[in-house]
Amino acid sequence: MVSGSLARRYARAIVQIGIAQGNLDQLGADLRSFAAAMKTSAELVSSLTNPAIRRADRRRVIDALLVHFKAATASKTLISVLLDGERIGTLPMISREVDSMIEARAGRVSAEVTSATELSAAQVAQLTTVLERLSGKKIDVVKRLDPSLIGGVVAKVGDIVYDGSLRSQLHLLRDELTK
Repeated sequence: MVSGSLARRYARAIVQIGIAQGNLDQLGADLRSFAAAMKTSAELVSSLTNPAIRRADRRRVIDALLVHFKAATASKTLISVLLDGERIGTLPMISREVDSMIEARAGRVSAEVTSATELSAAQVAQLTTVLERLSGKKIDVVKRLDPSLIGGVVAKVGDIVYDGSLRSQLHLLRDELTK
């Protein structure tokens, strides 16, 4: 839990800096790119978080990545501060927090929609309209497929899950019949 509150504090600071400098979306994209690199490479995470590796060597790796991503100065400063404080491992959590704060400022929220089969454009549009009405915010839909749902849709908007899957309904029916 301490990591989560630490990530939120850093994220709030980054959002404030981004708003003041007028480059909030750029900062979010920089952090997202760096976090994605860390997610895809366990070796990168290991080398950046290992205090046995000289900090100067870790800084060279980070600088090369930041040049590759064409990162903003504020992003470079944040990542440098995280490295100096031996907190570079929290960067993916900070990135997620920054993304959610950017979305909240824009009145948008991301919804993960999982279905058993591919949804048509009309179905996605209808589902988006319903979720926007329920949440009161603009919805960005991220689609996933999960054949184990059998049929129907599961939509996750923030912490709220709307489960309209056939699998879930069959489980409820089974529970009722076994009572």
